[in-house]
Amino acid sequence: MSVRTSAIAASRPGPSARVPELERERFQGAALRRTVWPAFALGLALFTGLLAWHGLAEVGRALAAGGLALLVVPFVHLVPMTADALGWRRLLVDRPRVRTMVFARWVGESVNGLLPALQIGGNVAKARVLMLRGIPGTRAGASVVVDVTLVMLTQMAFTLVGLSLLAVRLGGERLLPSAILGLGVMGLMLGGFIWAQRSGLFAGSVRALSALGGRGAGTALLGSAGALDAAIRRLHRDRRALLAAGAWHAASWLLGVSEVMVALTVLGHPVDLQSAVLLESLGQAIRAAAFVVPAALGVQEGGYLLLGATVGLAPDTALALSLTRRLRDLVLGLPGLVAWQWDAARALARARKEER
Repeated sequence: MSVRTSAIAASRPGPSARVPELERERFQGAALRRTVWPAFALGLALFTGLLAWHGLAEVGRALAAGGLALLVVPFVHLVPMTADALGWRRLLVDRPRVRTMVFARWVGESVNGLLPALQIGGNVAKARVLMLRGIPGTRAGASVVVDVTLVMLTQMAFTLVGLSLLAVRLGGERLLPSAILGLGVMGLMLGGFIWAQRSGLFAGSVRALSALGGRGAGTALLGSAGALDAAIRRLHRDRRALLAAGAWHAASWLLGVSEVMVALTVLGHPVDLQSAVLLESLGQAIRAAAFVVPAALGVQEGGYLLLGATVGLAPDTALALSLTRRLRDLVLGLPGLVAWQWDAARALARARKEER
């Protein structure tokens, strides 16, 4: 049996794992109903209310000013997305092809952007794309966990730049210390997450679940969780790979500023570089903070309204900018979901053929 076939076969639950699998699916379904759908309903109400309050006609005219040129904006995102993929690639000893990493990153963004996945499903999908190409599951999973950590670290630095620009623009001497305090709290939480990774986060979680579920529960998962923890610790010791990956992610955040500049230029309201950095850094921070709401629906629009006012954007233009970003999610995300399903189906068909 080939490595790729083994990877697919390993992902299939055996008879002994079916009951825990059903229990996990039942728990995930309940969590989805209790958390995501109420958040989605509130976000949809906020989204609809903001558009109605500021006038659908005005927002429509702002979008119409861009015309078909708006379709160019989503593809500008391919540049920072590729930089992100290259950063993630530095964490893998196997060094998969660049196109493989970009594809996996595309799939992950599509899942997180369009599905109610709490920003978790996309990371699982990314790891599975690598596993279907022969990367061992522990190595793929460890790279995703560490990569997400680096993305969060570099985003904190990028957010601090945006907050500094906002404080200077508003002339608020009290704003920056409070913002730094908030980032400090986030930094402590992130530091705790890193400490947990180095201390055996996944094996500890399995042991805790086993204690709750009774003797023998989760025993089959303990070995794989321990292997995942060991792979994560190995990555934490590779400082050269961490620095290189972090540099790529920092570059990706900066390259993302070009999306704002291109979008506003197409909409007929170009801004300077500082304003674009402010909008991109704090807009992304607001979207990340609203991870419970699918696609940050409504929250992103409210954030752009507040931030747009600080750089002189009219409400209809700020909302048009937000809708342009949502156009990106659709133009890139829908094909990404289709490609993800097609890729998984093709790999499964190939595995069955090899087994025969």
